[in-house]
Amino acid sequence: MAGILEDIPLRRIDGSPTSLSAFDGKVKLIVNVASQCGLTPQYAGLEALYERFRDQGFVVLGFPANEFGAQEPGANAEIAQFCETRFGVEFPMFEKVVVKGNGQHPLFAALTQAQPIGEGAGNDIRWNFEKFVVGRNGDVIARLAPTVAPDDPALVRTIEAELAKP
Repeated sequence: MAGILEDIPLRRIDGSPTSLSAFDGKVKLIVNVASQCGLTPQYAGLEALYERFRDQGFVVLGFPANEFGAQEPGANAEIAQFCETRFGVEFPMFEKVVVKGNGQHPLFAALTQAQPIGEGAGNDIRWNFEKFVVGRNGDVIARLAPTVAPDDPALVRTIEAELAKP
């Protein structure tokens, strides 16, 4: 999987083009997010995680999605303002994407293929705030359920282990 994710075209929430190659050499936590979800308070924990580890080569990457209960109805500018004013989000945010079903963004197709849920469970993103840890080398290391909080010890250990690798 290394190298494949980095080449997928992306757009930042302001519309500017980019790709994961802009974050080469960093440990990445990729999260599909939503502003009107019961899990939305996780934004605060994601920002805290970003602040805690960013100087060590870690980044959180937020991808708004509206596939679950229409819980991200806003336009990109509204989402950006909400994240900044409500949760002080400084980690990179990207334009709203489709994370499952028709029109699934290639990034989420690659992530779910690299880390399937398990036999018979399918690979689809289950809900808002599903998390993927991508190592410095571009390999998808872990997939965590939406209900796994950003300060969950297992997630923190995974990030620390990846940061400890050269």
